[in-house]
Amino acid sequence: MTEKIEDNLDFEGQRDGEQLLFIFRRHPIAMRKGYYMLLIPLAVGSLPALIWPNILELFLLPIAGLIIGSLLFLYHFIMWYFTIYIVTDQRLRQVTQKGFFGKDVVELRLSKIQNISYNIPGFSGEIFGFGTIVIQTFVGDLVIHKVEHPDKIYNKLQDAVSAALVEQEVE
Repeated sequence: MTEKIEDNLDFEGQRDGEQLLFIFRRHPIAMRKGYYMLLIPLAVGSLPALIWPNILELFLLPIAGLIIGSLLFLYHFIMWYFTIYIVTDQRLRQVTQKGFFGKDVVELRLSKIQNISYNIPGFSGEIFGFGTIVIQTFVGDLVIHKVEHPDKIYNKLQDAVSAALVEQEVE
């Protein structure tokens, strides 16, 4: 008889005594290619029905274009939705979806982070509220493009790194 052990974990891979601070993901504008992939097949499928309106069978082409576009959009949505950034009191964990079944995981200890900066790329970034966060370590830089509200995420990351450094000095 197997006994079900219920874990009180906030995410997969969480360590004992590790506290989840916050989770963030990229801005929905990162799915921009997916939006194009949704609209282009629909528009191309609509053209024959607009050129030859007397042939009723051609009105099925926009529906086929919508179905194909929806499938292409679904791929980009899955890549966006399952790519997340998890910040705990000990580390930053980047989980990147690669294709339907692949996944890359990168972890940085908060105490190893040297510098954090962010950039809002001009007018579109300011209007839509997205930007780039650069996290510098001894090993190299972790660049996160098209982050939603980079100023707020930057402040939260700075607070988490400061708390981790204070905790490391106490130990």
